[in-house]
Amino acid sequence: MLAKRIIPCLDIKNGRTVKGTNFINLRDAGDPVELGRIYSEQGADELVFLDITATSDKRKTLVSLVEKIAREINIPFTVGGGISRVEDVKALLRAGADKVSVNSAAVYHPDLINELSSCFGNQCIVLAIDANLVDGKWKVFTHGGRRETEKELFSWAREGQERGAGEILFTAMTRDGTKDGFEIEASKTLSETLRIPVIASGGAGNMQHFSDVFLQARVDAALAASVFHYGEIIIKDLKLKLKKDGIRVRI
Repeated sequence: MLAKRIIPCLDIKNGRTVKGTNFINLRDAGDPVELGRIYSEQGADELVFLDITATSDKRKTLVSLVEKIAREINIPFTVGGGISRVEDVKALLRAGADKVSVNSAAVYHPDLINELSSCFGNQCIVLAIDANLVDGKWKVFTHGGRRETEKELFSWAREGQERGAGEILFTAMTRDGTKDGFEIEASKTLSETLRIPVIASGGAGNMQHFSDVFLQARVDAALAASVFHYGEIIIKDLKLKLKKDGIRVRI
């Protein structure tokens, strides 16, 4: 059984780390280069960098900032935001990214997943899905949670897997920033129906929430932001708690 992964996330806007609730009311959370270095030293298993307004602002991810962060860390580094072409991925990999996360562009042009997987291998491609409950159904949203689409979470995740995505990063918009705990049921459905790893995101508020999502939803990784950014949870302490709960982690 593979060790479960703890992944801090840097949501970037205008070169700064930000965090909000339900994708709105963003507030400053610090310097992304400094935070990346701290998380690497604390024992994070991976780091995710999401330029959250790249698509809505119709621009590309901040490559220079990716380079600065990559120089400060020694853990796998996933970068997303505004990726829509093979050339975008090449630039980010040259800048120090190990994996790329695609979201909005893949929803509107699903063949992008096939193309990127063919060029770089599925281990390099993370399909990020932002989903919200609408009339009892998990609908997929794009453009940083600003646009509702006709796609449904579970069918889109399966399609992404078949097209060559190597992982699914599922963010429950209903939980984002609330600190009420991860979305267990939807995460469990994804982990039970997919062959590829599932990363749960949205809702982490305390250490028990991480134990719950690993033990109950059986996800492969859990991603969080504000609880790490503001020092509410220290990654080393979290891993000791998870190990005590019988969850395999890298210490």
